[in-house]
Amino acid sequence: MTAADIAPASFRGRLKALVEAPVFQHFVTAVILVNAVTLGLETSASAMEAAGPLLVALDRIALSIFVIELALKMLAYRLRFFRDGWNLFDFVIVAIALVPSAGPLSVLRALRILRVLRLLSVVPSLRKVVSSLIGALPGMGSIIAVLFLVFYVGAVLSTKLFGASFPDWFGTIGGSMYTLFQIMTLESWSMGIVRPVLEVYPYAWIFFVPFIVLTSFMVLNLFIAIIVNSMQSLHEEEQNKALDEREERAREERAAIERRAHAEREATAEDVRALRRELAELRALLEARLR
Repeated sequence: MTAADIAPASFRGRLKALVEAPVFQHFVTAVILVNAVTLGLETSASAMEAAGPLLVALDRIALSIFVIELALKMLAYRLRFFRDGWNLFDFVIVAIALVPSAGPLSVLRALRILRVLRLLSVVPSLRKVVSSLIGALPGMGSIIAVLFLVFYVGAVLSTKLFGASFPDWFGTIGGSMYTLFQIMTLESWSMGIVRPVLEVYPYAWIFFVPFIVLTSFMVLNLFIAIIVNSMQSLHEEEQNKALDEREERAREERAAIERRAHAEREATAEDVRALRRELAELRALLEARLR
């Protein structure tokens, strides 16, 4: 390997150490937080009137820092940069901010606030939460399917039972599903919907109470259980990974100790053999002189 090959590798190594340093990560986090505040202040007419140019300048400085950060990571990681989902997330967020916001793309100017979401990739604790949510998606899909079936059956029943008297709420399956969704969220479900229906259909509670218990308490709690289980599994995986790394380091240290001990034994054996050869030569020399 030539000096020309070693230099780029060492340069990338220094870049990698820089972008992974805690000080650098804390600096990026602080820039994200400051940028979030400035973007919020830009929505205030009084703030823009008092310090509009300053807020715009701070926004551009923050965007420049984000671009430089991504450029440093690309130089440090090369193609491995695009194999990390969090790096791709940061790349997309910053790329959206670089799209010109004039003309028909002016609506994209509002998307600059998405830069605040970079906290999800910078802060490790937030990254764990998002990873847990992603890991819970398969299980959540099954619960969503069950919830949809419950909503569909409830919508058909409520449309047939209450649609004639309350067409605004239960006139169609779509309207009934929306009304049932409002009931599931417990938003004005009693005084706003159920009690007026009970005045016309006194036994309607036989339908609404089991529906609320099934959707608002049982099914939604299953979502929470799956997310908590996913977070626990992720925590256990991290612990197992850390344990495996410690065991691997311990094995490497034991192997290094054994190699040193073996080398020392070999050196000692070689010294003993050398001493024996010297003794044999001395004995032969003495015998020759005695003759």
